[in-house]
Amino acid sequence: MAKKNKGKAEAKSSKAKKFPPYDKCIVKCACGNTFETRSTKREIILEICSNCHPFFTGKQKLVDTAGMVEKFTKRYGSDYSEKLKSKK
Repeated sequence: MAKKNKGKAEAKSSKAKKFPPYDKCIVKCACGNTFETRSTKREIILEICSNCHPFFTGKQKLVDTAGMVEKFTKRYGSDYSEKLKSKK
């Protein structure tokens, strides 16, 4: 029976070698919100969290797409969208 116990001890030590430690972690958002959770990493940095996401807050933030629209019209011209509508 001594061999069985020795095998279990070896299994526990090999398991500890395979997996990284699962410790407390601080999560930081771009909005300034921080909270604590558990992870294999010490720190996680987010761009958006539940405090600033429009789905959870109910507020809609407008994304600056004006630059993309201007780039599109500059490349294809303003007639491009009219051509697509006439094809339908």
